[in-house]
Amino acid sequence: MGGMIDLTASDGHALSAYRATPAGIPRGGIVILQEIFGITDHIRSVAHQYTDLGYLAIAPSLFDRVRPGIVLNYGDVEQAREIMMALDRDLVVADIAAAAAAARSAGKVAAIGYCWGGAMADLAACRIDIDAAVSYYGRATADWLDEQPRCPVMYHYGAQDQLIPPELVEKISAGRPGHVSFVYEGAGHGFSCDERADFRPDSAALALERTLAFLEEHLT
Repeated sequence: MGGMIDLTASDGHALSAYRATPAGIPRGGIVILQEIFGITDHIRSVAHQYTDLGYLAIAPSLFDRVRPGIVLNYGDVEQAREIMMALDRDLVVADIAAAAAAARSAGKVAAIGYCWGGAMADLAACRIDIDAAVSYYGRATADWLDEQPRCPVMYHYGAQDQLIPPELVEKISAGRPGHVSFVYEGAGHGFSCDERADFRPDSAALALERTLAFLEEHLT
């Protein structure tokens, strides 16, 4: 079962979020962090993927500070980047913190993000109270390697990701000692999204398997 809810960040900003609830007692809470296209049908399906596994999932609408209800097509990359660049990272983290606080009702909380959201999951791990984070192909993490996560983080990258070349993956991995990174051969950017051309089912399935084991270790 899923639907939109309202959240309030620490600065008083009101934002919406998609909340998906499991059938039984939750095993923990998951904050799903969007790509640069908003709370798309795919992001909602990811939320339900985790509720089917017993987790409460909340996907905050991180573009609401620009304009409520922004959802873009995957071809609208330039517009998506413009919206993303207009955001203040500190305020994005405040919005993630509001979602994490709502998810805390289910117990321990992890942030799982994709693309821009993958980097935001890492930044959330550095700055707010969560118990674990999973970052899928988050390039911008390289911008704040002077900060360190306060909780365990897992990273997933595609070996053929033109946005995150091998040397950048190595730089991020070196800047995150004690945390685990995986690189998937033959996979490009967005390999976990079944609505994108770069979707790679085998890589996506393996990354999910590793992510679920990670969540089992740190949330339950």
